[in-house]
Amino acid sequence: MLYLGCHLSSTKGFLHMGEEALSIGANTFQFFTRNPRGSRAKAMDEQDAAALRRFMEEHGFSAFVAHAPYTLNACSANQQTREFALETMTDDLARLEYLPGNLYNFHPGSHVGQGAEEGIRQIAAALNQILQPGQHTTVLLETMAGKGSEVGRSFEELRAILEQVELKDKMGVCLDTCHVYDAGYDIVNDLDGVLREFDRVVGLDRLRAVHLNDSKNPMGSHKDRHEKIGQGSLGLEAAVRIVSHPLLQGLPFCLETPNELPGYQAEIALLRSRFQR
Repeated sequence: MLYLGCHLSSTKGFLHMGEEALSIGANTFQFFTRNPRGSRAKAMDEQDAAALRRFMEEHGFSAFVAHAPYTLNACSANQQTREFALETMTDDLARLEYLPGNLYNFHPGSHVGQGAEEGIRQIAAALNQILQPGQHTTVLLETMAGKGSEVGRSFEELRAILEQVELKDKMGVCLDTCHVYDAGYDIVNDLDGVLREFDRVVGLDRLRAVHLNDSKNPMGSHKDRHEKIGQGSLGLEAAVRIVSHPLLQGLPFCLETPNELPGYQAEIALLRSRFQR
């Protein structure tokens, strides 16, 4: 089964997102848990959450991906910024318990001159505070492009975080195709080799979702600028190989390309038409 979706607005509620996804040919989706540049979250509507659960089951959706806001930095040099990340993620995970079995993705953060080792320690420490044994959401570290002082620019940095997290069964990884390509992993010419390296360093059992994006920049640029599928340096054929790869089947693929709904619908239709079983 190919699970394809895109990033949707959550302003009209949970069930609306499911209906909107289905209307464009998607069977998964992603949304921000709150304003991606701010801190406020809508009040939780339990009936709406229950309606989405029923809708996803009825239409054969995979797990969705809830994305933490970009403003979070669990390894900031500023203590207040770290505390804000901790409080926000704790609140997000409490809300997601109304939608159990789904995924919560976040950017690990930027160490801002403290060094990657200290950044890794702080991220793991934050996760050890927020993760609960009884929670029903898997938290995902996103692979990063490596701009500035970002943590998560290599598979080794992600492994270093995971090794320090106590509740390892609550953790996973989201692979962003633009980010890993910009970080220097050649998923265009050596997808098999990159997946073998991921498996060796992190473990493919940890890979729980994929952000499917083309890149405006060449491999190793460390820029993180997404492009529409087939219009960047990865190209359409690489995207088809990724969604068709046997080791990635069953994962939710979420588009974060610079599109509105009609553009997402066209990309989903194109990828489905080229999907190689």
